[in-house]
Amino acid sequence: MGTTVRRFAPLAIGIGGVTVLAALVWQAIVAKGAPDPAVANLSHGAVILNSAILVLREGLEAILVLAAITASFMGEQASYRKPVAAGAGAALLATVATWFIAIAVIGAVNAPALDVQAATGLLAIVVLLIIMNWFFHNVYWAGWIGNHTTRRRRILKGGNERAVVLRGLALLGFTAMYREGFEVVLFLQNLRLQAGNAVVLQGVGIGLFFTTIVGALTFIAHHKLPYKKMLVFTGIMLGFVLVVMVGESAQELQLAGWIPTTGLGFELPQWMGIWFAVFPTLESMAAQVIAALVVVGSYVVAEDVRVWRPRRRGEIAAHRPDHAPGMGVSATATTVAHR
Repeated sequence: MGTTVRRFAPLAIGIGGVTVLAALVWQAIVAKGAPDPAVANLSHGAVILNSAILVLREGLEAILVLAAITASFMGEQASYRKPVAAGAGAALLATVATWFIAIAVIGAVNAPALDVQAATGLLAIVVLLIIMNWFFHNVYWAGWIGNHTTRRRRILKGGNERAVVLRGLALLGFTAMYREGFEVVLFLQNLRLQAGNAVVLQGVGIGLFFTTIVGALTFIAHHKLPYKKMLVFTGIMLGFVLVVMVGESAQELQLAGWIPTTGLGFELPQWMGIWFAVFPTLESMAAQVIAALVVVGSYVVAEDVRVWRPRRRGEIAAHRPDHAPGMGVSATATTVAHR
């Protein structure tokens, strides 16, 4: 069965990807509206795509962490995978509950709708900028993976009763999954306020579909997937999502009167506003450029500290480590996940 899954999985993923792309292109063709900076008009297709990318990205990171936790559960310890899976399943339910709690909290805020939308957009962008910060992740992700593997070893070697060990592993699975779920809920609130629940949930469904395929290949077929390439690819897509969210949030801030609106004196093609929230205003374009520079700049700084500077000093070999700092995977994480 594993061989069959490995043989046909790439084809299934490819067909699914082409189907989604075709649907989004169709949506772009039939979408209406002009990129007027005074009107929030991100297309339904763009909202679906952004939602799907956010869910897939966080889902891949959750799979990587869970793979690292369960990597050594072989032979007699194979039964330890079940409490980790149970904890992850409970985290999914908690994420759904968090979604409704977030909706209730935002709905209870006594403030103009534009102000609420602008505030949630700013919060999502701040967190997303942290996630996309290569320098931060160069330290953080290795520590996040290491922390979970250390907790796993401590639970197994603590000499506790089996019931205590099982509860500890369940809690480990819960925290690994819920962290990603909480971030997804946070990111999607701004998109939900713009387009509504139904549109966002379509993107969530697409993201979960592809995440489920990756999870099945990882945990059922025991297929060693190219996590580095997958996370770098989704990280690049997430960078585009960040630029779109920044442009849309800048527009919301203008509509709410938090920042001025300075026209640039020229028009842009309709699709740029519909799909990428690029509008001909100084504030929105400047914000998008700054966001892109922060991500690229953090990569340059991280590479200089981690690779280029030590190489100039002769402290490390010229061979580049096989990992992608800041995009959510490290050499340590990949090694542990595949071990």
